[in-house]
Amino acid sequence: MSLAGALAAGSLGLSGCSSGGPAGGSSALPPVIVELDEVDGTTVEVPEGGAVDLTGDDETYAEWTAEIADPDIVEFEPGRDDGSAQFNPGLTAKSVGETEVTLENGETGDAVTFTVEVVPKSAGY
Repeated sequence: MSLAGALAAGSLGLSGCSSGGPAGGSSALPPVIVELDEVDGTTVEVPEGGAVDLTGDDETYAEWTAEIADPDIVEFEPGRDDGSAQFNPGLTAKSVGETEVTLENGETGDAVTFTVEVVPKSAGY
C-alpha cells in the first residue's frame, strides 16, 4: 500500500507541475481585437506582452505594412497564409509607452493611423 500511495502522490505532483508555467494558458493574455476600418484616429490600449489582432480584411490581409514611430514599444506582425490557416496582421506590445502606428495596404491603397498605448500588465489585465 505504501508503494501505491507513493505513486499516487508522485502523479499528483506531476500533474500540478504540468498545469502551471508559461505555456499553461493562465498567464497568456487574450489579444485586443481591432477592426481596420474603425481604428483610424483612435488610441488602442494593450497590456505589455499582449497583442493587437487587426481584423476586417479577409481579402488583402497579407498586403498590410506598418510604420511605427517607436519600434521599442510595439512590433508589427504581417498577415500571412501558411497553407493551412490565414493569420491577420497584428502588433505585439514589447514595452510600456505610447507610439503612433501607420498601416498601409499596398494592394488597395488604404491607410490608417492610430496610437498604441502599452500599459503595465497590472493595469486591469
